[in-house]
Amino acid sequence: MARPFTIDVAQAKIDAIRARAAAFPWFPAPEDEGDQWSRGVNTAYLKELCAYWLSGYDWRKAEADLNRFPQFIAAIDGLDVHFVHVVGEAGGKRPLIITHGWPGSHYEFWGSIEKLAFPSRFGGSSADAFDVVCPSLPGYGFSGKPKKPLGQRATAQLFNALMTKELGYGRYVAQGGDWGSMVTSYLALDHPACVGAHLNMAALRPADAAPQSDDEKAWLAHMQAMLQLEGAYLQEQSTKPQTLAMALMDSPVGTAAWILEKFHGWSDIRKGGLEGVYSKDQLLTNIMIYLVTDSIATSVWYYRARVEEGGFVLPAGTRVETPTGVANFKGEPVFKIPPRSWVERIYNLKHWSEFEEGGHFAAMEQPDAFVGDVRAFARAVGY
Repeated sequence: MARPFTIDVAQAKIDAIRARAAAFPWFPAPEDEGDQWSRGVNTAYLKELCAYWLSGYDWRKAEADLNRFPQFIAAIDGLDVHFVHVVGEAGGKRPLIITHGWPGSHYEFWGSIEKLAFPSRFGGSSADAFDVVCPSLPGYGFSGKPKKPLGQRATAQLFNALMTKELGYGRYVAQGGDWGSMVTSYLALDHPACVGAHLNMAALRPADAAPQSDDEKAWLAHMQAMLQLEGAYLQEQSTKPQTLAMALMDSPVGTAAWILEKFHGWSDIRKGGLEGVYSKDQLLTNIMIYLVTDSIATSVWYYRARVEEGGFVLPAGTRVETPTGVANFKGEPVFKIPPRSWVERIYNLKHWSEFEEGGHFAAMEQPDAFVGDVRAFARAVGY
């Protein structure tokens, strides 16, 4: 039985994080760095953010905001799973599980949860309401830390048990981006209770990955170039995550830098830079979730777990037959959605939409478009 949970971080923990951030010995940066991030995190911006962190950011205010939705801890197969559960206007019907990725957190959905659960509060129809379940991945945030790397397919098994055994839902729809897209895909592939999958990243690959059109060739060329340019983190976290974890766990500022670089590199920042998309408070709250829970180490294990589970490629003859929808946020700079023809080789595609703005963290960057598309997908599959 799930137990109610309230975030209440000890003041000593907050003080220790602040003290280590304040004592960070700033190292040299290239003199021509300016506002560029081409060599990694921008030192000038990181210094500006850290100054605000120490003088203006209020964790207790953020903590109160993180406690505004009902949240719980459920022990499933020996692991504590943290989740938000909002029974909205759906009144116990139309459950939806939404899953985050790295380097995000369940906080990614903070601008979307209430709109999904209570559409009439925002000028919508109560017929579009969902019961919203928003868990933290194993080893992330306020979920428990597995004893060894635990991957996306195993996570799907945990989350299916959460939805069916713990919460008693006979059927549900799932949504995910980044790692959440893989968890959602495995929910759809392995668990019949999942009757629909909505993705804003399509990570699975068909057994036959040879491109079959010019669009597919262009997309594969883009991905190969991006992985060469942006994929060093992926290689390190997939092969030797514990070495990296040792460095990150020792430094709040180092953890902030590692996370910020990805928010800058993966978000749609064409109209105003990083803070044209996120406030400093949003960026710091996501970072602080990793720090107050000491979870940056176990979060990067998740990449090694992908390798140990078998990677991204589906076996020959395997396809996700559960009705699937894809939201293509075209401002995604790195992990662009494949062409529709490619996606249809992997998924039973019933819904496809495109948005000119918004990137990797779609629910956080463009919450209204994100919520609208999840609703549209549910209608399209008769849910």
